[in-house]
Amino acid sequence: MEAVQFRIARPTNRLSEIVEFYTKGLGMEIIGSFSGHAGYDGVMLGMPDSKYHLEFTCHIDQPLLNEPSKENLLVFYYDDPDKYFAANNRLQAMNCLPVIPENPYWEDKSKTYEDPDKWRIVLFNGLFTAEEK
Repeated sequence: MEAVQFRIARPTNRLSEIVEFYTKGLGMEIIGSFSGHAGYDGVMLGMPDSKYHLEFTCHIDQPLLNEPSKENLLVFYYDDPDKYFAANNRLQAMNCLPVIPENPYWEDKSKTYEDPDKWRIVLFNGLFTAEEK
């Protein structure tokens, strides 16, 4: 693969709540946004190097969106336990409490949360390793 950036995009009808969750709760930064583009508003939220980012869009008509399954996961890996615990503390200070993961694999090594759209976010205390495959 020769791509140099990666974006995950998804719709939401709770754009301001989503931005607050990912910026205040997870520490992501707004790296771009748009308003009124062909009926859409949106925001791009970046990781520290901005090579990997999320885009959330909201259509003016706010159509009915499918609810995600409990296995729709976005996993954030932390190489520093202090940063891992700080992220958990920020989310919990926002009254976002951990939920029981659907897959028991995630228990005892991470915490799972739901964002305002009920998409699951896993905070993993450690880095991806070959053993995780």
